[in-house]
Amino acid sequence: MSTDHKKIVAENRKARHNYFIEDTYEAGMVLLGTEVKSIRLGRVNLKDSYARIKNGEVFVYQMHISVYPFAYYGNHDPLRIRKLLLHKHEITKLYGKVNEKGFSLVPLKIYLQNGKVKMTLALARGKRQYDKRESIRRRDEQRDLERSKKER
Repeated sequence: MSTDHKKIVAENRKARHNYFIEDTYEAGMVLLGTEVKSIRLGRVNLKDSYARIKNGEVFVYQMHISVYPFAYYGNHDPLRIRKLLLHKHEITKLYGKVNEKGFSLVPLKIYLQNGKVKMTLALARGKRQYDKRESIRRRDEQRDLERSKKER
């Protein structure tokens, strides 16, 4: 009996506003013990984080995991570069796409699945200012439509 329970710890809400999400991948993370404990407490921030492929490996930068408050010694650096665990064929596919113009690797969310810390990584294309305005206009129209349906 496999219960696939996911507990979302952190989400990058700004990513969907700033990027068109083309594809998503699930990645494991290489973490230290104090980092895992901090993540379990929900003390992680994905706001300005991004991922890069370097020497056939994927690393995430600018992901802030707060220092674990109950550690006596051996705490981690909050902005340490962390390695992501993906299959080789996924990395080669991502490498080809990222080298195209306009694609980026953006972390979307961090969650706990069966006791392991996982990350959803998105292959994304940056939005321009007029794309953002278009998205906001569409969302407002949809909200007005839903509101008018409720009133009836």
